[in-house]
Amino acid sequence: MLRGGLEPWHIIVILVLLVLLFGSRKLPDAARSVGQSLRIFKSEMKAAAKDDTPAAPAQPAGPVTPPAAVEASVITTAAQQDAVPTPAAEQR
Repeated sequence: MLRGGLEPWHIIVILVLLVLLFGSRKLPDAARSVGQSLRIFKSEMKAAAKDDTPAAPAQPAGPVTPPAAVEASVITTAAQQDAVPTPAAEQR
């Protein structure tokens, strides 16, 4: 079926269909956004490659202390208390 792959006329037909489907106004914006996405992807791949290089061993930190406990209480207002039905209020 596609022995030779895409021939030049296949590409022309695809381009004509793209222009008909999306219109000539939106194609430059779409191409610009694809280019920007590729640049971002490329820079992220370079950053990931740099992150994979082994770093110098970290200095061991001192003894780890657990965080201090925090005491808390729940404060309710009269409006909140009235909003929640209680069994006594339902019997009245």
